[in-house]
Amino acid sequence: MLTNANMGTVTHTTLSADTRMRAAVLVEQGRVEMEQRPVPAPDPGDVLIRVSSVGVCGSDTHYYRHGRVGGFVVDAPLVLGHEAAGTIVGVGASVDPSRIGQRVSIEPQRPDPDSEETRRGHYNLCPHMRFFATPPVDGALCDYVTIGAEFAHPVPDSMSDDAAALCEPLSVGIAAVRKAELDGPGRTVLIAGAGPIGIVLAQLARAYGATEIVVSDPDPTRRDRAMTFGATAVIDPTVSEIADLGVDAFIDASGAAAAVAAGIRAVRSAGRVVLVGSGAETMELPTQLIQNRELVLTGVFRYADTWPTAIALVESGRVDLDAMVTARFPLEKAAEALDSDKIPGSVKSVVTVS
Repeated sequence: MLTNANMGTVTHTTLSADTRMRAAVLVEQGRVEMEQRPVPAPDPGDVLIRVSSVGVCGSDTHYYRHGRVGGFVVDAPLVLGHEAAGTIVGVGASVDPSRIGQRVSIEPQRPDPDSEETRRGHYNLCPHMRFFATPPVDGALCDYVTIGAEFAHPVPDSMSDDAAALCEPLSVGIAAVRKAELDGPGRTVLIAGAGPIGIVLAQLARAYGATEIVVSDPDPTRRDRAMTFGATAVIDPTVSEIADLGVDAFIDASGAAAAVAAGIRAVRSAGRVVLVGSGAETMELPTQLIQNRELVLTGVFRYADTWPTAIALVESGRVDLDAMVTARFPLEKAAEALDSDKIPGSVKSVVTVS
């Protein structure tokens, strides 16, 4: 039992106050270095987690290669990684010590509990959000992290560490299919992009009961892969016209302006358009068509209240996250993991921390 005047009482199991940890730190664009850092102490209401697995997200790769994602700019050393899982090894004041030893999936965000958005239930839109691996907040490519206890979600023994980490991108997909209103049998959906989020979306559409799941991607390998993860049909958008599909919903997971414009034209009257992929800051849209068909167009920014659904879908076998993992790297090879999307056939890479 350790006590700190600023943090209250902290309970640890195996850690001493001077324990150090490894961290893979983005020190400048294109360069990651291993550092030894102090283990963070959990504040009141927090838990301390020994990290086990961290998925590599496209945003991590973008920070690594370009030093920024949209308006978020890396201007100081940063630990990347926000798709994470691990085991609780310590708790802050007011957290039940019985949680020590729990395996958890980490929801990597710290909203301001007093913001208007959080009080409305849209905590993912909190303007004061502190999100893992978003400058200046460090992420999970390290041995230990802290997070609010309510954002450390217990997972069943049947779930692997990798799958627990990938509940994060699964949550992005859940937020998207909710907005697309795919929660009923017989729905039809077009998904643009067969990267990791597109593959998650195809699985979710199937799990939610969609009967027609069309995935559009110019890469033949990705199209073939989409068929193994739930797509009922695939389209090469450079060859085939998709404007006459008449689907109930279109979800863009590509961020490509041409894909968005074509996908909107493929939606029936009173259908829904959900933008997930991060692309250009602005793009041209067919506004008259949107008006005349009374389409509902919305975006997705992270997620809120998705983890219980994510864990249940994985536990039931309706979504297979383990099958998406195509490469694993130790923490010391984090830089290689951040470049692993260049490997042919890559879907999702995972850094195995402990």
